[in-house]
Amino acid sequence: MTISLYDASLAVFDRQLNQLDGMLDKLAAHCAARNLDPAVFLHARLFPDMFACIRQIQVACDFAKGATARLGGFDNPKFEDTEATLADLRDRIARTRALIASADRTTVDAAADKVITLKIGPNEMQLSGQDYVLRIATPNFYFHLSMVYAILRSNGVELGKGDFVAR
Repeated sequence: MTISLYDASLAVFDRQLNQLDGMLDKLAAHCAARNLDPAVFLHARLFPDMFACIRQIQVACDFAKGATARLGGFDNPKFEDTEATLADLRDRIARTRALIASADRTTVDAAADKVITLKIGPNEMQLSGQDYVLRIATPNFYFHLSMVYAILRSNGVELGKGDFVAR
């Protein structure tokens, strides 16, 4: 059985971004029930040298957006990192999902052998589209998404595995 690059990447990003939006719903409900400021959670970190929750969400969206653009054959749009509220973050998630929805499945699937060039700091890396998805985009996306889950959960938001794993 062969799995398409679209199904292994963009479809996964979209589904998991929907789960992320659901986690933000639970955060909002948690804060409303306890009269807490959501900003406290959005600026929380697991450890002082790690990104805050808000930045983890931005970066997760950036990996999904970047992969969509690179595989879809169009310029990666710049999203300014100005989000400060749950509404702002939901908007970023929605814009990322809209970008994913705009990508052409056939073009993405054909990008499996396309050479993707990434600039990481001063270094340049070249990978096939498939290797980019499997070695860079997907692991990084899941890392930042799991950090959001861990930050929220460690701060008392009632999340479970079902909130992370899309069914």
